Amino acid sequence: MVLNFKRALFATAMTATIAFAQVGATLHGLKGDQEKAFNAMLDGLEGIGFVVSDPHERINDGYKTKYGTDTLDNLGFFSTTNDAAVRELLEKHPQLGGFSPFNMHIFKYAKEDVTWFGHLDPNTMADIVGLDDKALRSQFVKSFEPLDAYVKETLKPTMEKKIEFTKLPSDKLIEFTVAIEDGVELSDFIDEFQSKYEEAFEAAQYIIAGYKNFKEAYNDMELPFNYDAYWVYSLCHFEFSNGIFKDRADAGIFAPCSIYMYVKPGEKVLHIGMPKLENWIAVNGIKDAKKIKAIRDLDAEVIQVFKSIGAK
Repeated sequence: MVLNFKRALFATAMTATIAFAQVGATLHGLKGDQEKAFNAMLDGLEGIGFVVSDPHERINDGYKTKYGTDTLDNLGFFSTTNDAAVRELLEKHPQLGGFSPFNMHIFKYAKEDVTWFGHLDPNTMADIVGLDDKALRSQFVKSFEPLDAYVKETLKPTMEKKIEFTKLPSDKLIEFTVAIEDGVELSDFIDEFQSKYEEAFEAAQYIIAGYKNFKEAYNDMELPFNYDAYWVYSLCHFEFSNGIFKDRADAGIFAPCSIYMYVKPGEKVLHIGMPKLENWIAVNGIKDAKKIKAIRDLDAEVIQVFKSIGAK
């Protein structure tokens, strides 16, 4: 009896202390340079409802020209969204704009004869943006199934590796609000704020890597969308990203950062949010002290830039 009790106590303690791995991303691989095949696959995405809004091919060429980086044969970010699938989800959980669009990622190291491609796991996306509602979460995760099936069918990968992690940071999002003064037309406020945003971040050496206006897109599709305004910026810092991706290209599944901004119907407040770069450290298991410092410094800098343009 005593022995059985001790065994039960030990098992309980182990269960309490063991952290179970979660899949951050599943990367698929093929031997050789698969850039042309990958690009051909992208061309067919619209047929299954996905749109590439801001393609960024061969970012590694820019790294090589500017910094002499020669560790990458290919690095590409392709901002992708299933507009029809995310419309109702964004209405109910606007923070999903942090991964709408998400990156359809490709990379190849110069020293490795394998091309890798994939995207962040939608369950991990949901965890980062706090999507706890079971029905909405299931709807979001299932929306990726046609994409994953299409990629496998089209490219026929022969290799697979999973990026696994045990715990996300407690503080996963950067969030701000900006008051809209009484008497100011929303269109005028948006024009002025977007100009301030772009000027401030470009002055801090960031690149505006994309822009997607969901409100206008759904208006064009003649679909209801219960916001007065909703748009997403893609943001990148070239020197920072070179320092991370030159030997941790897998972390590019998070790039470029999606910053969502929206105004609810009748409100006089702009809501702003984005996933913190701290998530990169947790999901990709980044251990290098210099990289960790660079990531945390950039999180802090982004916060300061937003504060400089009146975000609170």
